[in-house]
Amino acid sequence: MILSLILIIVGFFLLIKGADFLVEGSSNVAKKFNIPEIVIGLTIVSIGTSMPELFVSISSAINGYPDMAIGNVIGSSIANLLLILGASAIVRSIKFKRETRLIEIPICLFVSIVFLVLCNIGQNITRVDGTILIVLFVFFILYTIVMSFEAKKFDKEDDDFEEEKTTKKSIIKDIIFIILGFVALKFGGDLAVNNTVNIAKILHLSEKIISITILAIGTSLPELVTSISASIKGESDIAIGNILGSNIFNMLLIIGTSSLIKPIVYNTNYNKDMIILLIATAILFLFTIIPPKNKMSRTNGIVYFIMYLCYMVSLFYI
Repeated sequence: MILSLILIIVGFFLLIKGADFLVEGSSNVAKKFNIPEIVIGLTIVSIGTSMPELFVSISSAINGYPDMAIGNVIGSSIANLLLILGASAIVRSIKFKRETRLIEIPICLFVSIVFLVLCNIGQNITRVDGTILIVLFVFFILYTIVMSFEAKKFDKEDDDFEEEKTTKKSIIKDIIFIILGFVALKFGGDLAVNNTVNIAKILHLSEKIISITILAIGTSLPELVTSISASIKGESDIAIGNILGSNIFNMLLIIGTSSLIKPIVYNTNYNKDMIILLIATAILFLFTIIPPKNKMSRTNGIVYFIMYLCYMVSLFYI
């Protein structure tokens, strides 16, 4: 059991570093092709912080652990909202921009409802369902790109000749980072899943409990670091945008991709957890319209944090 715990920690380390390498390499390559930085942040960075969940869920689905594939995504999404966003707001109040209030939070709620409906149709997520989720994901990416161009005007700067001479060398370095990122994510995902299963068997815990707690929190570490760091710096858009984007990516991209590779059997016991996620998202919308309006205060953050603690206790005693 001790060896399994050590290997899980190693797996989480590889997942986090793999996500870092992938984000850094992809961002640098994108910048070299003059892709606006805000677009990079809304797409590459958000997807990058969701890479641990992606590889864990794909590995779980392929190895025949559907409960872990679903549990990791749902547990991670709940942790993102209640634990990470709650902690971020406790550190510093988070302001809601207009698009977040009127569009992005409702989109997140809509995606959660669609995901719940698809999961309960036939109690499995087929390749057709996966295709629907991926199509919705593509529409969301298009939305983020359009909104980013509408929100800001980007300045283009000419590159110096000296910089051009190092571009080729830099791109090779960035491509190596991307490859290392994918390799680390693959091995990290396998280590985390296989050894979590071992511990679940030793402790006689269900795949659901172990995936919705240990795996979910572990794979959410990139979002935790990113959002709290952004909150400390007063960058509210990044703090909340990273959370909402990651939750949408979790349900659309991760489960969509996993089910395309191999259809996933859905355990209806997760309906309770999905309802918790829906309630948490609805409460987030309420935070935007009740005093103090247009921001998530420290009090709101404490409410979220207490909700997460209650949710954790309910997993073992209810």
